Formats: sequence, structure tokens, C-alpha cells
Amino acid sequence: MDPESLVNDAEHELRLLASALTDPRAGECLLCYVYRMLEHGCTGLRWAARYRDLQAPRATGLERRLGSVGGYCDCEIFMNGYEPARELWTPSREYDDEDGVTHYVEADWPEQLPECGGARAGSTKGCGLWVRRRRGYW
Repeated sequence: MDPESLVNDAEHELRLLASALTDPRAGECLLCYVYRMLEHGCTGLRWAARYRDLQAPRATGLERRLGSVGGYCDCEIFMNGYEPARELWTPSREYDDEDGVTHYVEADWPEQLPECGGARAGSTKGCGLWVRRRRGYW
């Protein structure tokens, strides 16, 4: 094999691997996809836009809709706009340490989310795992 063919083959394999790692899964909703992709970093609405381009190209108002809930970048979608449904959260609890001091641990996001509940083809809505974040104090 000549060097150019080797380079082309290697680039092809890398593209296939990149797609396997970053393409939405079959039936995966926008929010589950973006949350999963955040392990690769946050650079604007890169992951939300990729989902839209691949799954829902007619959703031309996606960036505006996400911005209306404070999601001006992928991570802000979850900091300001959406959170896992309360029944998925790790519950709050109290415990006593070895000195008898009582500590309170607040409820928190689940360590791992269940499998995506799915979305219909062409949709940019989240599945039932996600709800709009509450504003203010509880």
C-alpha cells in the first residue's frame, strides 16, 4: 500500500470512530444526547446543533428556544433550563459522624441516569427523564 492510501484509510477509520462516539443513538432525545456529549466538553451549542442537524434539521428555532430557558451553551441547558425528574435524584439524608455531629446532605442529581426514554423522529424535545428547572428556592 502506498502512503497516501494508508493515510486515507486511517482518516476513514477515525471518521467512523468519531461518528460512533458522537452521533445520537437511535431514538435518543436531545437532552439525553447533549448531557451524554458534555463529557467531550462544552463549546457553545455545538452538541445541540449537531443533534438538530442530524435528527431534526427543520427545528430552525432550537437555539432561540434553548436560550429562552437560559441554555446559551450546552452546559447551561442543564444549569439553567432542565434537570432530571425529581424521582431520579439521590435523596437528601442526615447522618451522624464518629463524633456524634449530625450532617445533612441535600438531594442531588443522580450519579447515573437511566436509559433515555426516547423521542419521536424529528423532535428536539426531551424525554420523560427531564423537567424544566425550577427557579428560586424550593
